Amino acid sequence: MDRIEMTTPLSFAVLGPVRAWRGQSEIDLGTRQQRLILALLLARAGGAVSVAELVDLLWESDPPPSAVNVVHRHVGMLRRRFEPGLPTRAAGSVLIRDGAEYRLRIDRELLDLLRFRHLVAQAADSSGEPAVELYREALALWRDRCASGLQTGGRTHPEFVAVDGERFAAVRAVTDAALRAGCVHAVLPAIRLAAEYEPLDEALQARLLLALAADGRRAEALAAYADIEHRLADELGIQPGGDLRAARDSLLDHDDPADGSRSRRGVGRAELELSQLTRAEPPAQLPADHPHFTGRRDVLAAAEELLAGDRRATALVIDGMPGVGKTTLAVHLAHQLAARYPDGQLHADLRGFDSGDSVMAPAEALRGFLWSLGVAPAAIPAELHAQAGLYRSILAERRMLILLDNCRDWDQIRHLLPGTGGSLVIATSRRRITGVAGQAGAHPLHLDLLTHAEARELLTRRLGDAAAADPAAVDEIIARCGRLPLALALVATRSVGRPGLSLPAVAGELAEADGRLAGFGDTHADLEAIFSWSYQALTAEAARLFRLLPLHPAGELSAEAAAALGGLSLRSARGLLAELGSQLLVQPGNGRWRMHDLLRAYAVELGEEHDDAAERDAAIERVYDYYQLSAYAAHLPLQPQVPLPEPEPSEGGVTGRGFTGRADAMAWFAAEQRVLTAIVARARERGRPRTAWQIALALQNFFQDTAQFRQWAATMSTGLAATGDDPAAQALLHRSLAGACYFLADLDRGLSHLQHARALFERLGRRNEQGHAENNIAEIRLDQRRYHEAIRHAEAARALFRAEGNVRGATNALLVIARAQGWLGRHAEALGMFVEARRQFEALGDLHGTGTTQAWLAHTYSMIDDLPHAMATWQQAIDIFRDARATHHTAEVLVSIGDFHSANGDPALAGQAWSEALAELDGTDSPMARRIRDRLLWHR
Repeated sequence: MDRIEMTTPLSFAVLGPVRAWRGQSEIDLGTRQQRLILALLLARAGGAVSVAELVDLLWESDPPPSAVNVVHRHVGMLRRRFEPGLPTRAAGSVLIRDGAEYRLRIDRELLDLLRFRHLVAQAADSSGEPAVELYREALALWRDRCASGLQTGGRTHPEFVAVDGERFAAVRAVTDAALRAGCVHAVLPAIRLAAEYEPLDEALQARLLLALAADGRRAEALAAYADIEHRLADELGIQPGGDLRAARDSLLDHDDPADGSRSRRGVGRAELELSQLTRAEPPAQLPADHPHFTGRRDVLAAAEELLAGDRRATALVIDGMPGVGKTTLAVHLAHQLAARYPDGQLHADLRGFDSGDSVMAPAEALRGFLWSLGVAPAAIPAELHAQAGLYRSILAERRMLILLDNCRDWDQIRHLLPGTGGSLVIATSRRRITGVAGQAGAHPLHLDLLTHAEARELLTRRLGDAAAADPAAVDEIIARCGRLPLALALVATRSVGRPGLSLPAVAGELAEADGRLAGFGDTHADLEAIFSWSYQALTAEAARLFRLLPLHPAGELSAEAAAALGGLSLRSARGLLAELGSQLLVQPGNGRWRMHDLLRAYAVELGEEHDDAAERDAAIERVYDYYQLSAYAAHLPLQPQVPLPEPEPSEGGVTGRGFTGRADAMAWFAAEQRVLTAIVARARERGRPRTAWQIALALQNFFQDTAQFRQWAATMSTGLAATGDDPAAQALLHRSLAGACYFLADLDRGLSHLQHARALFERLGRRNEQGHAENNIAEIRLDQRRYHEAIRHAEAARALFRAEGNVRGATNALLVIARAQGWLGRHAEALGMFVEARRQFEALGDLHGTGTTQAWLAHTYSMIDDLPHAMATWQQAIDIFRDARATHHTAEVLVSIGDFHSANGDPALAGQAWSEALAELDGTDSPMARRIRDRLLWHR
C-alpha cells in the first residue's frame, strides 16, 4: 500500500483554495499554517522560499523565539502528508530543502498555476479565435483568488497578489483578442467576473465597456460606465482616466446594428464562470416535426408578425381546445424559428392538466433546464427564486428557444420565461392563460379549428389517392369530425390500418355513431364517435383493458400495474398496451403508459356502460393487492428496524413485483410514490384499512432516506387513522410518526408518540418493538442533551434486545450509549463502543448502521483533535450513505465536517462542506436545509 501511494503522482491547485490530490484522492493539508506554507511554495511554482519568508508569512510581527522550529515542524508534517510512511526528519522527494530554503519539485501538468502560464504563453503566440480559446482554457482553471481563504488580518500576501495580477492581465489580453476576432460573447463572463474582482482597475473596466458594446449591450455598457465613474469619485476622489473615457466615447460614436443583432461567433462554448457553470454542447431537445403537418398558415404568419413587431418578445403562448393541435403547431413553429436561436433549444411537458400531483412544478422544470444548460446537479440552488435567477442569468448571455407544452396557468410558466437577452419561449395551454397579455414581451395566440380546406389537406396528405378519389366522403368525414385535428388524425389512422374499409363506409359509420363524451359540451360531442372508431378496432381483450385503465389511482401506470388491473400476465398486458398505443389511445414514455384526458373520460363512460360494478371493484382490488404486495417486497431491501407483517396472498391471484436490491426498491418507491400515497388515502374507504397502514409503513425508510419528512408525517397520520382498534398497528404508526417528528425537530411531539408506542408494545408483550421505542426515546434525550437519561433508556433497550436475541437492535442501542459517552467527555469509552458497533453492523450487512457509526466515530476523533482519523472516517461515512442513496444522512455528515472546519477557523472549507450538504438536500423538505443556509449566510 505504501509503495502504491509513493508512486501515485501528486497534483496541486493554488488558483483558488489550496488543494492537493494523490491520484483521484484529495489530501488533507492540515492546519491553516501548513496550508499557508504550501500556498506560498505553490505560488513560487517550484521556486525557492526562504525560512525567513515563511516566518514573515505566518507571523505579521513579533514572531515567537521558536518560529523557525515551528516552520520546520510544519514542513515536516506536509512532507509526511505528501509521502506517507516518510520517517521523521527524512528529506523526502517532493518538498525539498536547500540550505535555508524550501521548494516543491513539481511538473507543469501537476500544478494549475504552471498549466495556466503555459496556456497563456501559447495564446500570446497565437491569434484570432485559436488564441481566444487558449486564453479561455487558461482562465477556466481559476476557481477564486489565488490561495483564497488564507488572508491574514485582511492582508493578502504580495506573492498571491502578483499571481492574481497574471489572471487579470490574461483577461485584458483575451478581451483584446476577442474584440479583434469578433467573438467577444465567448469571453464576456470572464471579463465580468474579473471586473467584479477589481472594480477600480480602469483598464479592466474599459475593456468590459468595449466587450458589452461589441455584444450589442450598449445601454448596459453606458450604465456600467456611470457606476464606475461614481465609484472612482467616491472611493478614490478621481475622475475616469483616458482608457475609460475613450471606451465611453466609443459607445456614443457607434449605433447598434440595424437589426439589433449581436456578435454570435464563438458563443457555443461561452462559460459562466461566476455561477461555476460547465457549458455542454448546445441542447437540441425539440421533438420531431410532424411529417403530415398542414395548414395553420394564418397562425404562423401572425407569430412572425408579432416577433417582427416586438423585438423584445420573450413568449408566444398558444391556447385552444383539447385536440385542436396546439402541440403540433408549437413544434412546427419551433423548427421554423430554430435557426434564429443558435444556442440551442429546450423542451418540457409541464403536464398542466394531469390529475393530482403529477403536474410539473416550476422548480422541477428549472432543475431539468439548468442541468441541460450544463449546471452540475450539486450547483443548482434549492429555492425556486434562486433557480429562476440562475436560469435567467444564463439565458441573458444566449439566444435560445424554449418549448413549454401543456401549461396549466401563468404561475406555472412565469419562472420559466427569460428576462433580458434574445431568447424566446413558445408555450401551449388547453386554456387561455390570464396574465399573458399584461406581460411585456409575452403574446397570446389563439388556435381555432382547422378550416375546411386545411382539414381536407390533412386527410389528403395522410390518405393519399383514396381521399382524392372520393371528395364527397372526405367532406362527410370532415363534417363529422368537426374539423378537429385530433379526431381527423384518429380517423386517418383507423382507415390506413384497415385497407379494405372504403372512405364512404368510414363516413357512413361516423354518421350512424351516436356516442358522446360527457362533460365537454357540444363542441366536443363528435369526439366520442371518433374515439369509438379506434376503440372498435381493438381486440376484445385490449378493449376491456382500455375500459379499466381509468380505475388506476394515477394518470400513468406501469405494465405491471396494468397487468394487475386487468388480471393478466405481464406479457399479455404489455402486448395489449402496445395494441392500445398503435391506435393512439395510450402513449408510452419512461417505461410507463399515459392516457390523454379526453380518452380517459371516454374510457370512463365506456366502463360504466359495459362493465358491471363487481368487475370494476374486482379490478380495483387487484391493483390494491399489487401495490400492497409490492410495497412490502420493496421495503425489505431498505433494512427496516421492524419489518412489516407479510400481507395475505391476493384473492385475485395477483403477485407483487420483485426487487434486485436497495437501489431497485428506492427507484420503484420514487416512481410509484404518488400512487402509493393515493392508495393510503383511499383504502380505508374501500374497507381495506390494513392496506392503508401497511403501505404507509412500507414507505417509511424511503421517506427518511430521501428527506421527505413532511410527506412522511402526513402519510403516517393517514395510516394511523386507518388502524381502528388494532393496537399493534397503532403502536407501529405512533413509532413511525415519532421518527418523522424527530427529523422535523418536533421533539416533544415525537416523544409523545414514542411513549404511546412503548406502552402499547409493553401491553402486547412485544419486547423487540418495545426496545426500539426505548432506544428512540434515548435518541431524543441525546438531542435534548440529557445524556444520563439517554444512557438509561438505551441500556433498557439493549437489555430487551438481548433477551430477544436481536443483535442489530442491541447494536443500535450500543451506538446511542457510545454517543452519550462521547458527549460526556468519556472519549476512550466511546471510541471502544463505536468500534464494537461498527464490527457488528458490518457483520450484519447493515449499511445504514455502519455509516451512522462511522459518522459518530469521526465526530469523536474530532473531539480529541485526531484530525487525520476524523476526516478519513467522515469520508467513509459519506461514501457509505451515498451508495445507499441516503441523502439526508449524507448531508448530516457534511454538516458535521463543515461545523468542524468552522470551529477551527477555516470558513472556506466549512462553506464548501455546507454547500455540498445543501446540494444533497435539493428537492427535499428537510428542515436541515434552512439551518445550512443560515450557516452559509452567517459565514459569508
